[in-house]
Amino acid sequence: MDNFLILERLDNLERLMTAHKEVLTFEETCAYTGISRSYLYKLTSAGNIPHSKPNGKLIFFEKKKLNDWLLQNNILSPSLIDNHGKGSSSLNTRS
Repeated sequence: MDNFLILERLDNLERLMTAHKEVLTFEETCAYTGISRSYLYKLTSAGNIPHSKPNGKLIFFEKKKLNDWLLQNNILSPSLIDNHGKGSSSLNTRS
């Protein structure tokens, strides 16, 4: 088995493990969200993203709060706006 295939399988296993965790590390959060390390650091230092620092050093993210943060400011497509205006069932744009 070549190295590329091994690395690809290892990456898939890491993603599967992260999918079942409730609390993510800084690195796992970068991989989960696609946000770069430097931008995530800026977001945490400015307090713009929910996170915890239980010992004052390491940063952790609760996946549910992270998902809520990622899905904030929901923007509806024009077709959904038109359907909503015509009396269709109510749209739940935010949980």
